[in-house]
Amino acid sequence: MSNLIRRDPLDDFFRGFFVRPVDFAGEKEAPVVKIDVKEQEKNYMVHAEVPGVKKEDIHVAVDGAVVSISAERREEKDVREGERVLRSERYVGKVSRSFQLAQEIDEAQVSAKYTDGVLELMLPKKAATQARRITIQ
Repeated sequence: MSNLIRRDPLDDFFRGFFVRPVDFAGEKEAPVVKIDVKEQEKNYMVHAEVPGVKKEDIHVAVDGAVVSISAERREEKDVREGERVLRSERYVGKVSRSFQLAQEIDEAQVSAKYTDGVLELMLPKKAATQARRITIQ
């Protein structure tokens, strides 16, 4: 007994198309901020990897115990031969990362350093305020 199976070539073409990621050769991905946070007695030390981003394009904001890091990378590349453009590539990517620490940060004392794609933040802890007992009259 023979079975007849009908196949549509487009079904095979699109099968799994949206399941597997499509790899475009040479396509660059958006930068990803990977962070390490270490707690010391009087401050927090943050090491954030932000490769391929200029120092001017990194922004750090501290609001109480919340720290936000954002970075933007722009890249343009033209390959020319005479007046004829052979290839033109552009990439713009923005990434941001926020996290909350256990204790509020003293915003006035924060220091930052960016070297070789690594952002180092020294975040001093704000002095803990003691609860004040109020007498009722």
